[in-house]
Amino acid sequence: MSEGHVFTPREIVSELDRYVIGQREAKRAVAVALRNRWRRQQVPEELRVEIAPKNIIMIGATGVGKTEIARRLAKLAQAPFIKVEASKFTEVGYVGRDVESIVRDLLELSIQMVSEEEQKAVRSKAEERAEERLLDALLPKPEAGQSLGFGAPSPVEDTASSETREKLRRLLRLGELEDRPVELELTDDASGPSLSIMTPQGVEEMGVQFKDLLSGMLPRQTRRRTLKIAEARPLLVEEEAHGLVDQDKVKEAAIRRVEDSGIVFIDEIDKVAVGSAGRQGADVSREGVQRDLLPIVEGSTVQTKHGPVSTDHILFVAAGAFHVSKPSDLIPELQGRFPIRVELASLTREDLVRILTEPTNSLVRQYTALLATEKIELQFQDSGIQAIAEVAATVNERNADIGARRLHTVMERLLEALSFEAPDLGKQAVVIDEALVRERLGELMDDQDLSRFIL
Repeated sequence: MSEGHVFTPREIVSELDRYVIGQREAKRAVAVALRNRWRRQQVPEELRVEIAPKNIIMIGATGVGKTEIARRLAKLAQAPFIKVEASKFTEVGYVGRDVESIVRDLLELSIQMVSEEEQKAVRSKAEERAEERLLDALLPKPEAGQSLGFGAPSPVEDTASSETREKLRRLLRLGELEDRPVELELTDDASGPSLSIMTPQGVEEMGVQFKDLLSGMLPRQTRRRTLKIAEARPLLVEEEAHGLVDQDKVKEAAIRRVEDSGIVFIDEIDKVAVGSAGRQGADVSREGVQRDLLPIVEGSTVQTKHGPVSTDHILFVAAGAFHVSKPSDLIPELQGRFPIRVELASLTREDLVRILTEPTNSLVRQYTALLATEKIELQFQDSGIQAIAEVAATVNERNADIGARRLHTVMERLLEALSFEAPDLGKQAVVIDEALVRERLGELMDDQDLSRFIL
């Protein structure tokens, strides 16, 4: 982990509990793995290089919280984190992205993270420089030969100019000049010729490096823009902060951070597992993706435009439903690189009730806030919430079990008419109880063929 508060496993689980209901075993496994990133940094150097991360496979049906755990983990990690879909990658030689692009994308995220931290550290100095540029635009310095018709300005003129500049500085800091327009020279990253490059799959990095080479040969473009001071200030601060940061040091720090504390979440890993029926057609490419993933997961060096990146100590967390295939259908070498396996339980009716009400971002809170913008006050009764969970659980049992995602479908169907008519209804309160749920969804529940398509 990087800077700031380092969460203990108990704190990580507590934070995840705010957004994900149940699945304690998966939360504990992820929390320990995340804490081990910090523990490894405290170990003596000679032993630190020998401690490999314990990669995790999370097994569970869709909608039980695998991806949500990953999303929340990204915010807690305080480290470079990337989530990828295994099904988007193909074996080298097939159409699609090669697996090494995972590491390249992770490094780009790390560079952005480190750059933002460095810019924050120099922000006060950048604000001072931005203020001076705004003062220069408000009160341009006289050029040589403009005063007295000869050389430099006289002492009297120089003193008057300084006093005027300080008056403008005070007004600027008091916020009394925010609406005044100024003309400034600002860096224009979008200017200059654009270039599209088609490269064969597997050598996409060559296209990136070629474009960077061309951009380095061309001078940096600037453009004169007239903006209000309130609009110009953040642009100037950002430009000055970027100029104060040593980009080479940023890249070096970003590479170290990826190598020491990077985390990769590989979703839909079951989609590249090959079933026991045999390896034919697309299965050949799926197994190829696994073999391409293997060296990255077990530890190798990936070449990027910013330099080589070692994956020896990157933590990999994989997840999949494994409806059709099993974890044992992965190639044995890849299985061995994921020593920790946790199974996420299917959601019960009680879980669905808790999901509707307990999380910080629960659906009940979301829909209440959305319709409050139209002056509609939604009042969810306990009986209504129980009925919604009952409908979702029943449809999951009858049809495909999509877990908590079924709640989105049920809630949309329940509130569809109200959402459509809300702008015309005016201020009022609407009670969502069991009777209303049965009225809106009862007919669909009774007609199983219809509910299969609508719910």
